[in-house]
Amino acid sequence: MLEANNLSCIRDDRVLFSGLSFRISPGDIVQVEGANGAGKTSLLRILAGLAQPDEGQVSWRQQPIRRERGLYHREMLFIGHLSGINLSLTPLENLAFFQALGGGGRNEADLWRALEHVGLSGYEDLPATGLSAGQQRRIALARLWLSPAALWILDEPLTAIDQQGVAQLMSLFAAHADARGSVLLTTHQALPDTHARVRKMALAARQGEAAPCSG
Repeated sequence: MLEANNLSCIRDDRVLFSGLSFRISPGDIVQVEGANGAGKTSLLRILAGLAQPDEGQVSWRQQPIRRERGLYHREMLFIGHLSGINLSLTPLENLAFFQALGGGGRNEADLWRALEHVGLSGYEDLPATGLSAGQQRRIALARLWLSPAALWILDEPLTAIDQQGVAQLMSLFAAHADARGSVLLTTHQALPDTHARVRKMALAARQGEAAPCSG
């Protein structure tokens, strides 16, 4: 379980959110909503342990993540708004690199299947620099088919993804939740109506206000 307690974040002397507390349990899919500048990316980076809150604490399995950083990062996968891939490498090489960072555990056939899932069959050995923005994004998202992490934190995972790809990702999120995993994401796109199980948490647009809510 991921738990945020009384989080506050200030950027450039502006309060993005304050007093923010919530829990994300196994089986949850949570979408963070809010206008541009409301602090969605800042919140996700804090929850991923990549930035520190100005106040408050984030805990994983009832332990502060700053104390159990190694365990937390083994059990959490963060994919940011930028793809984070190496454009000089091929999709297959990028996935192999990500797997090596995570300790391996998958063979090359698994990597090929993951790329097939995201529609990159036939592009496995082409340099990523020659691929479209959507295809580059798909390289990063292919990690979702390989990751054993219980918690996925995803900043705008649907950006530059077509309608079929969105439906496929939403099905993957549902399967992950069914397996007692958790998904936390931001997106500017309307999610398919068939995924009413997604719980929403709103960051208020006005300075200094934040309000979690459930759908």
